[in-house]
Amino acid sequence: MSNASNDTAAQKRLAGETAIRYVEEGAVVGVGTGSTVAYFIDALATVKERIRGAVSSSEQSTAQLRKHGIEVLDLNATGPLALYVDGADECDPHKRLIKGGGAALTREKIVAEASAKFVCIIDASKRVDVLGRFPLPIEVIPMARSLVGREIVALGGNPVWRDGVVTDNGNWIIDVHGWQIADPVALERELNQIPGVVAVGLFARRPADVVLVGDREM
Repeated sequence: MSNASNDTAAQKRLAGETAIRYVEEGAVVGVGTGSTVAYFIDALATVKERIRGAVSSSEQSTAQLRKHGIEVLDLNATGPLALYVDGADECDPHKRLIKGGGAALTREKIVAEASAKFVCIIDASKRVDVLGRFPLPIEVIPMARSLVGREIVALGGNPVWRDGVVTDNGNWIIDVHGWQIADPVALERELNQIPGVVAVGLFARRPADVVLVGDREM
């Protein structure tokens, strides 16, 4: 492994471990998905006696939580959450994010919306001045794939179907290339109006509250 890869992995681990400071006694913790979150789940296991359980955003995270003996709860039963911890594929200076590289964006968005505080954990490579270098994932109902693709082309994007990927919700992912997203709130709102779009990987209307780059708040 190269020095850069080692440094990235170290920053991810540090961010995951540092996020534990936001976990309150007796809380139900919202848990995201991805390689950085995997470090957070491992760290959460060390304090699992202090929490009531977790709400998970993916089958992958659910399996890891249960492996550690952390109870996974239904969001409908828990009500509002105090904390959600998740990673991101990109983060701009306003803490607005692109997420969905792991195809879990819809459940991630639901849990983030239900949480009072969203702590985003990243390594430095995820920081950008303008969102869009990472292709924007959009979850779509399968029958709407071509329709949504045509609408994206009309908006100046280059849609690519993530062939072979089915989300935990039974839907498909379109990755949009070629956008520099100067107004992510407006684009998120516009894309959400296209019939067949389930969720857009822009977390702009509800951005992160805290971004940890390694052990430092951004």
